[in-house]
Amino acid sequence: MKDVRDALMVARASDGRLVRRPLSPHLMDYRLDFTTVLSGLHRITGLGLGIGAFLLTWWLVAAATSAEAFATVQWFIGSPIGLLMLFGWTFSLFFHLCNGIRHMAWDLGHGFEKTQYTTSGYVVAGASVILTVLVWIIGLVIW
Repeated sequence: MKDVRDALMVARASDGRLVRRPLSPHLMDYRLDFTTVLSGLHRITGLGLGIGAFLLTWWLVAAATSAEAFATVQWFIGSPIGLLMLFGWTFSLFFHLCNGIRHMAWDLGHGFEKTQYTTSGYVVAGASVILTVLVWIIGLVIW
C-alpha cells in the first residue's frame, strides 16, 4: 500500500499531465547567511527602540513630576541593568539607522549583487558598533 504522502506529492501541470511537486527543504537544510541575520537583527532592534522609548518616556515624565521621581529614574539608569539597557538602545538606534540607509539604497535599486549586499551588511554592522562605542566613549569620558 502506498503512503498517503505520495498522493499529496502529485499535481497537474497546465497541460493536464501529472507531475510530482517539489519537496520543500527541511529547516535544518537551510544555511543561515549574514543577510538573514541582519534582517532578523533589524526587526529585533526595532523592538529595542520601542522598549527604549518607554525608558526615555519614564525619564521625561519623572523629570516633569518631581525631584524624587527623577532621582529614582536616574538611579535605575545608572544601575548596571539600566546602563546595559541604555547601551542596547544606543546600538539599536545606530543599527536601525544604518540598516535603514541600506534599505533606502535598495529601494533606489542599488546594491542587489551578492558582493554588494554582503559588503553593505558588513559596513552596517561595523558602523553600528563603531558609532555605539564612539558615543559611549564621548559620553563617559568627555562628559
